[in-house]
Amino acid sequence: MEKKEIIEKFKLSENDTGSVQVQVALLTERINHLNEHLKDHPNDNHSRRGLLQLVGKRKGFLIYLRDRDIEAYRKLIKELNIRGVK
Repeated sequence: MEKKEIIEKFKLSENDTGSVQVQVALLTERINHLNEHLKDHPNDNHSRRGLLQLVGKRKGFLIYLRDRDIEAYRKLIKELNIRGVK
């Protein structure tokens, strides 16, 4: 999906581009893209490090959302088909 499509799908209001849900969705798309890249280039350690940083950032956003709004958190992880955080 393109960035604009992701923002349109997950935004909470008309001008929303930075809510937690939008940021998690954008990070998930980038993580999925890097996963595909690493399947073709398994020795690309620079991209692997970037992937781990993105995963950590997404985990922080998910913990924040889980603590603030559990229903939105559950809906988001179901929609993005990702595992929840502990």
